[in-house]
Amino acid sequence: MTLDPRTPVLIGVGQVSFKAPSLEAGREPADLMAEAIGSASADAGLSGVPNPDSIRVVKSLSWRYHDAARAIADRVGITSREYAYTTDGGNTPQSLVNASASEIQRGELDLAILTGGEAWRTRMKSRAAGIELAWTKQPDDVAPDRIIGEALEMVHDAEKAIGVFMPVQVYPMFETAVRAASGESVDNHQVTISELWSRFSDVAATNPYAWVRDAKTAEEIRTTGPRNRMISFPYPKLMNSNNDVDQAAAVIICSVEKAQALGVPSDRWVFIHSGADCHEHNFVSNRWTFADTPAVRTGGKAALDLAGVGIDDIGIVDLYSCFPSAVQLGARSLGLSLDRQLTRTGGLTFAGGPWNNYVMHSIATVVSQVRQSDDELGLVWGNGGYVTKHAFGIYSKRPPKDGFRHAHPQAEIDALPRRELASPADAAAAGTATIEAYAVMYDRDNQPETAHATLLLGDGRRAWGRTADRSTATAMTTGEWVGTSATLAADSTMTPA
Repeated sequence: MTLDPRTPVLIGVGQVSFKAPSLEAGREPADLMAEAIGSASADAGLSGVPNPDSIRVVKSLSWRYHDAARAIADRVGITSREYAYTTDGGNTPQSLVNASASEIQRGELDLAILTGGEAWRTRMKSRAAGIELAWTKQPDDVAPDRIIGEALEMVHDAEKAIGVFMPVQVYPMFETAVRAASGESVDNHQVTISELWSRFSDVAATNPYAWVRDAKTAEEIRTTGPRNRMISFPYPKLMNSNNDVDQAAAVIICSVEKAQALGVPSDRWVFIHSGADCHEHNFVSNRWTFADTPAVRTGGKAALDLAGVGIDDIGIVDLYSCFPSAVQLGARSLGLSLDRQLTRTGGLTFAGGPWNNYVMHSIATVVSQVRQSDDELGLVWGNGGYVTKHAFGIYSKRPPKDGFRHAHPQAEIDALPRRELASPADAAAAGTATIEAYAVMYDRDNQPETAHATLLLGDGRRAWGRTADRSTATAMTTGEWVGTSATLAADSTMTPA
């Protein structure tokens, strides 16, 4: 098969997971990313880091460089035609691969270095100790050449007003909706998701870059205690994404022509056959249901169709795994059984959840595993927001027949049904409604504190409810409350029947 010289190919991947023995030994994110880039270059069989056309850095939460790409280039000793940064979202690394592959195929780019990293653990430790970190400070007039990605407003004013804006509040609501849709009891469902997470933990135990490598049993994961307190029912700490990490990853992507010019051995090449980017209705308030993700189904199918394969042809899968509900929603929408191996890293609880950059680690891991077989196919799904923004990539050592192909099926998704949100000031919203999904937040003493819920009104609209009554919040941690009635006051105070 004669390859189009513009065909995009991933030639090197690198990962860093650094556990500093002391705060003084902590390393800043630019250093971690520079190391990951060096590892990616060595992985490609190169003697040094090549000068790219673009250095593209995933947006971080633990550092404040004005232009991270330039800070990294200075450390690595390279120059680039473009220094770029991205918008927010856990989907970003896969979206960045998709965008870079498209530009390479169009002849706009020959080689790009993609990287991201966090030193959140070091930053939080320094803050707790009252220590100012001596991290790189760039002049105020330094700025990236380009911002890559789609900025998307994902929190509705009504959600802000009721105090629901954190993933740890929303993903448990998805979980209760998924559980109710499955027909499982609360106790049985806790066993189901703890067993799922235990299998993820087993994978992390074999991953040299995972943050938590001691495998956890399902019973350990679902049993609360001093080291595994309940965060938000139904999730104890060991079912939450773990952002308390210092990690970085990097990917080098280029054209086949450039790979050949650099002398990269073809056994290091991994092709991206197809990609897709899309998002659900922006606000969870307007989603038709909390128990389904139609944009995952639509975007995933588009990526598979463009690669000319079905889900059963995919042997290597890494699904975004910030919380168990995300995995269940993603697997169901893609047609994957929960019995499949759905992570190759161990997931964000155990492998590590470095904010926007986890998927860079999953891509690096999938690429390394795809290389081991001439015919294996790998699928990566990245998710941003509240199962909101999605990015998919299909990888193989085998070159694609028609080059890289990309889908953006947003118009189809935008046309899907949506719920109207009732305003608390709307007199019709006050009265009896049906609980659709809920979450119970716990305090630091491991006691139920507040409960949030979405409720469906008789006319099909959705409303938000909240209670700060501890006895009610405590009651909502036992038994199934989805489908039960509640009275909703004009100030959104919810009183279950």
